[in-house]
Amino acid sequence: MAHEIEQFTDGTAAFASARLSAWHGLGVRTDGAMTAEEAMRLASLDGWNVRKVGLSATEITPEGAESIAVPEHFASVRNHPKTGRPETLGVVGTDYHPVQNEEHAEFLNILTEESGAHFETAGSLKNGRQVFLTMKLPQTMTVAGSDRTDLYIAAFNSHDGSSKFRIIVTPIRVVCANTQRAALRGAPNVFAVSHTAGAKARIARARQVLGLGFKYVEEFEKAAERMVQAELTLNELRDVVDKVFPMTSDGKIAQGNQRKRWAKISNLYQYADTQAAIRGTRWAGYNAITEYVNHVAPAKAKTEREKAASRAERIITGTADAAMEKAFALLTV
Repeated sequence: MAHEIEQFTDGTAAFASARLSAWHGLGVRTDGAMTAEEAMRLASLDGWNVRKVGLSATEITPEGAESIAVPEHFASVRNHPKTGRPETLGVVGTDYHPVQNEEHAEFLNILTEESGAHFETAGSLKNGRQVFLTMKLPQTMTVAGSDRTDLYIAAFNSHDGSSKFRIIVTPIRVVCANTQRAALRGAPNVFAVSHTAGAKARIARARQVLGLGFKYVEEFEKAAERMVQAELTLNELRDVVDKVFPMTSDGKIAQGNQRKRWAKISNLYQYADTQAAIRGTRWAGYNAITEYVNHVAPAKAKTEREKAASRAERIITGTADAAMEKAFALLTV
């Protein structure tokens, strides 16, 4: 399937969501907010016991098979959430120390108690190699008097050594469930911790990310207010779109894709109900691009459900961040 939300042979998926989440996807939906324990259980994230196991190679010789140790390299292994059997997730080095899903959730649980947030989603990607949990914060921000944006904390962990433990603060525009990410000078929205021996202590100190996150939100809100006061012509938006999505070739296929992309973004900007309160502004232009990236851009999948899940994964994994951040940089004033 095009998306990488982990699915099991019994037809279930490693994904749980509170109500109709902005992070729409497969799996279990609850009627209300989730506790850390519920999020772990419903998303099949508990009891993995991620650990390092020594590696060896097998050489076949005329005398038979010979096992050869592989120094300083280990397999990252979990207990499969359905079968309980050991399963390899990746190859890691000596310095790698796993952060268990339970520790991941407990850290966010501490933040929940301090900030008034609640668990919104939890899930596993790439057959357990990556795990995410998100919380919705009680704070919201409003641009132009009526354009409301909810705030989320999302924490991402990898069990295959491919990435650090990351925490981000991200705004979600309610009217179209757009995740909006922007690179703001002096206001970081990402906190990253390497999987080393001191990772747990650093994660515990990462409560400071809330302070950084709220600084990010303050700067984002100020920038949004400036953008909603600035007009944007269709020609100016076209110039921004061409810079965000530059042509990689002069072929007919590339030109056709460019025309289709512009048609969809310009339609969102001029006519979509989601832009009604902010139409004609630089804030509307930015939102038209983010709405396209998150909900409209082509997804390599066969069914509509698979396409929706693939687009949801773009939001979860942040694969479209670069485009949104570039759009913000070009449109902010």
